Amino acid sequence: MKSALAALFLLLVGGAVAQEMTFPRDELSIRTAGGQAYKFSIELAVTDAQRQHGLMYRKEMAPDHGMLFDFGQPRRVSMWMENTVLALDMLFIQGDGTISHIRENAVPFSRDIIDSQGPVKFVLEINAGRAKALGIAVGDKVIAKRIGNQW
Repeated sequence: MKSALAALFLLLVGGAVAQEMTFPRDELSIRTAGGQAYKFSIELAVTDAQRQHGLMYRKEMAPDHGMLFDFGQPRRVSMWMENTVLALDMLFIQGDGTISHIRENAVPFSRDIIDSQGPVKFVLEINAGRAKALGIAVGDKVIAKRIGNQW
């Protein structure tokens, strides 16, 4: 009984600590093929711990906010939505800022693997439906200091 209570305590404390993770902040723009530019306030997931945690447990996110995952080197990336409350659009981004794949409406709490479908250096997560609503498509450019392609 004591070990079960201890395990439950560690699970609850671990969840509370995980929810308190902090992320550096920045801004980026997405420039569509049609010439529109959309600005986002972002959090940066640059360490292994930050990338593993991502947007888990978040219950809301402003429409012009998101999280940029930086994987350091281009590689095939697998994401999932376990412990993620929000439905998300995932924009898979090459090293030069070009969007190479978009996964719209990723299902909250799903353990299904979401594959980048090729090497990418970044993934931008935004609220589900935003990519479609803004007309963001494969081939559009993400402009950010972190990507190294500022205007």
